[in-house]
Amino acid sequence: MIDIRALRYFLAVVDENGFTAAARSLHVAQPAVSMAIRKLEESLELTLFHRRERSIELTDEGHTLLAHARRIVQATEDAELEMRELHGLKRGEVRIAIPSMLGSYYFPPILMAFRHRYPNLQLTVVESGARKIQQMISEGEIDVGVIVSDTPPADLESHCFLRDQMTAVMLRDHPLAERPSVSPADFFQEDLVVFKQGYFHRETMERLARESGYALKIGFETNLLPLIKQIVRHGFAITTLLTMVIEEDADLVARPFSEPVWLDLSIAWRRDGYLSRANRAFVDFLIDHTPNATTTHGT
Repeated sequence: MIDIRALRYFLAVVDENGFTAAARSLHVAQPAVSMAIRKLEESLELTLFHRRERSIELTDEGHTLLAHARRIVQATEDAELEMRELHGLKRGEVRIAIPSMLGSYYFPPILMAFRHRYPNLQLTVVESGARKIQQMISEGEIDVGVIVSDTPPADLESHCFLRDQMTAVMLRDHPLAERPSVSPADFFQEDLVVFKQGYFHRETMERLARESGYALKIGFETNLLPLIKQIVRHGFAITTLLTMVIEEDADLVARPFSEPVWLDLSIAWRRDGYLSRANRAFVDFLIDHTPNATTTHGT
């Protein structure tokens, strides 16, 4: 019989890429990790790691066990959490990942209102790109997160809560600001400030460029929204942002594209995993604030 603790140690060694780092993350002595892995290998009669002087690497057998180990440990943690929550929603943690644009301009009042309603719950907010967030949810690193609602992964359930327009953003005295809308041809002639790969902002710009037959003229690349706005404000580049981002910036203007570019964003969680009562409370709270949203499943 496989020991669940040994599987946790096994995953830690894989994720931390070493026995010493795994022991540190687990807050145990390094020999305890080594012994647990050795006993796991003996019970399976398999070698799980190639041990080299300064590194380790999974064997083929180790790779086979890895997928099973993640599912088993996640299912165990789900069961333990569900049993604890039979005592009621008096404590708990919401772990949510949010793209920086929404984290700065859409979610703050929602997070504060939720905390006011559930003062005993802890909120842990992680910033990341929408594609990375999908992976983090699937692998159990976070419980819920915001993803782009184009083609949700098969293992996620999602609820669309926001539909907004991506607009061309520029300095108020920029020549393009005089037009009611901006064509892709004019937009992609300009130097651009863009987010890094993996963020919906960057993916939207790349998709628009690809569909229009143009290339991005990237002048700056950063995930820092204040820096993006400063670059645009000083006339070094233009960009595209959700309209909400510049509502309070009098010196910046947003113009729709000649063919409107809509973005649908969803709150998502593992479809086959256990959604804790704390996280379910947050999802329901968000849905109550977006009554016209819809729930979808991955395909």
